[in-house]
Amino acid sequence: MKRKKVLIIGAAGRDFHNFNVIYRDDPACEVVGFTAAQIPGIVGRTYPPELAGRLYPEGIQIYDEDQDLERIIREKDVDEAVFSYSDVPYEQVMSIGSRVNAAGAAFVIPDLLRAQIPSSKPVISVCAVRTGCGKSQTSRLIARLLRDKGRKVAAIRHPMPYGARLLDQKVQRFAEYPDLEKHNCTIEEMEEYEPYIENGLVIFAGVDYAAILAEAEKEAEIILWDGGNNDLPFYKSSFHIVVADPHRSGHESRYYPGELNVRLANVLIINKVDTADKAEIRKLSENLGRLNGSATIIQAESPVTVEDASLIKGKRVLCVEDGPTTTHGEMKFGAAEVAARKLGAAEIVDPRPYLKGSLKQTFKKYQGIGKILPAMGYSKAQIKDLEATINAADCDSVVIGTPIDLVRIIKVNKPAVRVRYHYADKGKPGLVDLVEKFLDSAARGGKGGK
Repeated sequence: MKRKKVLIIGAAGRDFHNFNVIYRDDPACEVVGFTAAQIPGIVGRTYPPELAGRLYPEGIQIYDEDQDLERIIREKDVDEAVFSYSDVPYEQVMSIGSRVNAAGAAFVIPDLLRAQIPSSKPVISVCAVRTGCGKSQTSRLIARLLRDKGRKVAAIRHPMPYGARLLDQKVQRFAEYPDLEKHNCTIEEMEEYEPYIENGLVIFAGVDYAAILAEAEKEAEIILWDGGNNDLPFYKSSFHIVVADPHRSGHESRYYPGELNVRLANVLIINKVDTADKAEIRKLSENLGRLNGSATIIQAESPVTVEDASLIKGKRVLCVEDGPTTTHGEMKFGAAEVAARKLGAAEIVDPRPYLKGSLKQTFKKYQGIGKILPAMGYSKAQIKDLEATINAADCDSVVIGTPIDLVRIIKVNKPAVRVRYHYADKGKPGLVDLVEKFLDSAARGGKGGK
């Protein structure tokens, strides 16, 4: 029987998961390659045979989506191209679909629920409408709540397998700071793992999410899924929480697969109401209710705190923000700029005259970036470019809004102050109330969700 030839269009995360769960052991399909986007440095690598399985003894090549998509479809006589990455506008999804069809293949959007792995433990999932809505601060609050109640919880993070050897990242466990060095983490990875370690919590990640779940279930009674971008959970969720951002109202029905998250949610959180326009909050609430009338909609704040306000007040400051949020997440500001404006900075310095190396390409690709510097660090070379850019900037101090202690990673030649932000319920019922209600229901044997 002729095997169906499949090309998986991805970004080093959802694509690998869809392959592992849907295609890896299917003898009727032959995956002839992956294409990569969004994440630099992935193209040219091979998904290793040890992860690809018995049907792929030589592994699977990773190609460039922009340059190679049509060529690979034609040269390898591809039957289906499967879209497998997140946080993209619908126009982009269908533009890629048009490219695929024009090259002679069917364009497939997979059933993401089919790719969800069941767990023997209750799963609380936290996902979002867009990158940078506040998933991780919400997840950490839930993790602390569960721990303080004496519950054994393991957080599992959406994949960020950006290392040179994917096989080394099959299953990763982060409980102590040396684990970050052990796994050669990028800045983006550390932004997600370090806050858990700082709070005495354990978080898993990697490439093979069936193997990751098996390890997490050995030491936890509840699984907490900490989502990435606006992707769906990789596990069947018992209680699905979705965070939305009133600074980007309207995006909840224009980006893939964020709208799907909204439609599946048990709880919808309108975050950042302390810094958003009231009209946009109302607009977002109405849109969420229209998309999912059965979900509970609550509001939350994301207050910022700084270690030393004197480094901001009256100063010319460079604001360094979370990379994914301000690049493909399309936010023009983050916690650093919020703190700078709140505390009376004299000027927010534009980083563009001082950009070094790969950061020039970042700003060329994402032209909507505001007067902030994304903390790009997908490789050691890019981290050096970030360090050189910060040190070249003509400013009095650096305001760091990423979730990690950046000066632990790079050497900064001027005063730097770290901005922290956390989840805070606004009104009743709050997230804590709803999670406790779910736990009570689960303890009585109820499903707790839809």
